[in-house]
Amino acid sequence: MKTTEPAAPPAATTLTRRSLFSLAGAGAAIAAAPAAAQGFGRGFTHGVASGEPAATSVLLWTRYVSGADAALTWQVSETESFTRPVAEGSVTASPLRDGCAKGIATGLLPDRWYFYRFLAPDGTASPTGRTRTLPQGPSAQFRMAVFSCSNFGFGWFNAYGHAAEANDVDLAVHLGDYIYEYGAGTYPSAAQTNPDRVIAPPSEIVALADYRLRYATYRADPDLQRLHQVLPMIAVWDDHESANDSWRDGAENHQSDSEGEWAVRKAAAKQAYREWMPVSDDPYAAYQVGDLATLLRIDTRLEGRDQQFRLEKVMEGAKDPQALMAALTAFRDGAWADDARQLLGAAQEDWLAGQLAASVRAGTHWQVLVQQVLMGNLRTPKDLMRAAGNGLPDFVRTRLESSSAASGAGLPSNMDAWDGYPAARKRVFKAALEADANLVVLAGDTHNAWAFDLAHEGTSVGVEFGGHSVSSSGFESYLTFIKPDALASALVAENPQLKWAETSQRGYMAVELTPARVTSEYRFMAGVKQRSTQLAGTKRIGTEKGSARLTV
Repeated sequence: MKTTEPAAPPAATTLTRRSLFSLAGAGAAIAAAPAAAQGFGRGFTHGVASGEPAATSVLLWTRYVSGADAALTWQVSETESFTRPVAEGSVTASPLRDGCAKGIATGLLPDRWYFYRFLAPDGTASPTGRTRTLPQGPSAQFRMAVFSCSNFGFGWFNAYGHAAEANDVDLAVHLGDYIYEYGAGTYPSAAQTNPDRVIAPPSEIVALADYRLRYATYRADPDLQRLHQVLPMIAVWDDHESANDSWRDGAENHQSDSEGEWAVRKAAAKQAYREWMPVSDDPYAAYQVGDLATLLRIDTRLEGRDQQFRLEKVMEGAKDPQALMAALTAFRDGAWADDARQLLGAAQEDWLAGQLAASVRAGTHWQVLVQQVLMGNLRTPKDLMRAAGNGLPDFVRTRLESSSAASGAGLPSNMDAWDGYPAARKRVFKAALEADANLVVLAGDTHNAWAFDLAHEGTSVGVEFGGHSVSSSGFESYLTFIKPDALASALVAENPQLKWAETSQRGYMAVELTPARVTSEYRFMAGVKQRSTQLAGTKRIGTEKGSARLTV
């Protein structure tokens, strides 16, 4: 569904659009250079980035390649001239960390835009970046650009380009699947792959060198470089930063007999992510946005997750409809509902409950979960198989048959989301209710756009904004037998918590926080096959403080 609602006014900023785009001319230079020239070579190969913002500090990142350890100086300034840096320090860019280097600038002022750069031993300067500290105390507004699921092969990262060009947010948030691990021709298939988007290495990434080269390829993208250059980022990993449908001790897309121990691959994936991303090594963390919000970055993927259930496995061997329903019912009332099942792990659950309570006690207006997978309950419409007809690929038909049968037994369709861990979800909901939190959940992973009311045993808990993908294909790529509007209507009709859905467009969310309201503006790009920042439309959905319900 395409909408044409007007965009919200841009957030107040101390920088003009002219000053934003005068950042050493780097945006134009990045756009003009071919990917190979941007991404590899010597010196500052991949621009700059910042992240982990706080009221008085921010983490700074760059990559410098020289063949040996190189001492870099970083500087932070209120002006692009850097005549009077307000913070300065040194870091080492080492081949042992793939040339990636990070520094933490402290002693900054809250709610302030800053410029930053790195200087090489020979005096060469990196591109100039722009970053922002978080507000402190009473705050009227804060805006975030929220992204997920950016698959290089499917097309251009136009959502990143639009967010940088719009210049109306304070922070970028990435909810995971920043890269994908597959080899060329797998996902996307050879037929789906944009010929201008060639990944390296061409094989599936398994070893540390593979992961590093895949990040180097992604980070050579001009729009991703520009986004990092002009906005700080808070990021979490999802599964494809390691392997599809990963969990604590394995992954669907990991075969130990041919790809080695999972622990070794997981460690390599984590190391490359922490080298290449402007992030700390903390598996979960809290960020205080004045009195507006506590952003709680949590790990639903690798920290404490038990292995996912597979509906196909549950139904295996059922010879008739009665046996099938009996198997699904036994699963629903048994293993699926097991109180011991973990998604976060006990330590992270305890931390999250404590953070929710502390945030409310401190008088913070909103408690926002920055995390990967959908929390809202989502079942497949039971009559979807009848609408499908004949001619579906076998894997699509198998998936639809299993999810439709599960829906008939009162089970959700996606066991990789919070739906697959109902006891863990109940514990989080209970903690939010006990804290009297104004809970807002941000989620990615599905490639489609969602808006949920969240409830626990009949009591409203909060709301969820599920973001569509930057470039990865959504339901439109395989549910071609049903029009997107009809599919969205069927999903909303089947699922009482789901208030709105859009299943066919790519883009990102612009989420605005005020003391009284949180609003997500879903921004839909005109496409990803060509590089463009043109929007096809927007949709705004919000929630009032204290309501724990959406206004659609």
